[in-house]
Amino acid sequence: MSSCIDYFYNILSRRDYSAAELRKKAHEKGFEQSEVLEAINYLQEMGAQSDSKLAANLIASYTKKYGKSVMRRKCMEKGISMDLFDQAWNEHLEQMEGEEIDQLAGLKAKVMRKYSIDTFRQLDPKTKSKLWNYLQYRGFNPFELLQKWQIEEEALD
Repeated sequence: MSSCIDYFYNILSRRDYSAAELRKKAHEKGFEQSEVLEAINYLQEMGAQSDSKLAANLIASYTKKYGKSVMRRKCMEKGISMDLFDQAWNEHLEQMEGEEIDQLAGLKAKVMRKYSIDTFRQLDPKTKSKLWNYLQYRGFNPFELLQKWQIEEEALD
């Protein structure tokens, strides 16, 4: 077990891994299943590995670039359960109550610059299609965002 723990400490010193990723890496190295499970439990008890901490870190680092669906997919790819993701997402939302507006304002400004948009009320179909693809690819709900931005513009007029 000691060599397995040493291996895990070595790879965890570079970046965080989920328990599923550690199991996969250990299996590729040829460690026994029981030895791997004991080592992962030991690391979790010591606080060196935590799927919930990893989910929270992923959410914090991807918040400005991506929407919830992309973050959820990235967590699934790393083997993090949806329950842990949802818990980390809710905690993140509680912490970021006022900052969400700033992030969406930054996204709005970026989109307006990128697609030379003056107003969201009268978008030509080609630009609207590009905008939908851009937002959807990054995990945002384009319908909700465009509707929200249109309402904001109407309120300013």
